[in-house]
Amino acid sequence: QVQLVESGGGLVQAGGSLRLSCAASGGTISSYTMGWFRQAPGKERGFVAAITWSGTYLADSVKGRFIISRDNAKNTVYLQMNSLKPEDTAVYYCAARTRAGWGHYRTDDYDYWGQGTQVTVSS
Repeated sequence: QVQLVESGGGLVQAGGSLRLSCAASGGTISSYTMGWFRQAPGKERGFVAAITWSGTYLADSVKGRFIISRDNAKNTVYLQMNSLKPEDTAVYYCAARTRAGWGHYRTDDYDYWGQGTQVTVSS
């Protein structure tokens, strides 16, 4: 059973930066596809970023501003968020895909989820 704990959310002004962390236990993230999703009030949970064995992937809305990375020694995935905009306001979730196969854009591509961390960007 993989457990994921996000941290690093908060309130920031537009143009600012935050770094989210996702600490994993019960499994080794280097073996998994790891993803970040976000959900704003009244909206569906949507893809933000993923890191797989083959590389990193970003939603068009965050390309050039966000970076996903992982530290295998710390078993932690990060989401560096720069040039934040009010429309980035959401609860951000970390997810792990532990099963074999492909896919990293959809929520049902993932097997485990964290509890989420709130990011609020003020204008």
